[in-house]
Amino acid sequence: MFVERNPWKLKKTLKMPERCAECGQPFELEVGFWYGTGYVSYALTVAFSVASFVAWFVLIGMSTEDNRFFWWLGINSVVLILLQPWFMRLSRVIYLYFFVKYDPDYSHHHVTTFDYQSEDYYKKKPE
Repeated sequence: MFVERNPWKLKKTLKMPERCAECGQPFELEVGFWYGTGYVSYALTVAFSVASFVAWFVLIGMSTEDNRFFWWLGINSVVLILLQPWFMRLSRVIYLYFFVKYDPDYSHHHVTTFDYQSEDYYKKKPE
């Protein structure tokens, strides 16, 4: 789905071909389609933070008498920054799946599109 397999090559982390090489499904269904992935990425990072907080609470514990909460906050922040390219890619995959469902018989069906193609938006209209 992505041009570069390694998500930590930051200049190419979100580069995608126009269409799927296997089925021909366009990845950008409309202009600005990928803006919605910000919400998905936010939900993923919040879920990760809650899960890491619960794991920290169960394994290490929280106390107001020492700095355990701040240690969790610092470690969680660093891990979130390091995993952000992976979260961005995962959010694109999840967001695309909201609109394009897997079809095992894709060769006999049409690809999913919206009212107009993204490339049509950029074409100049005749005057």
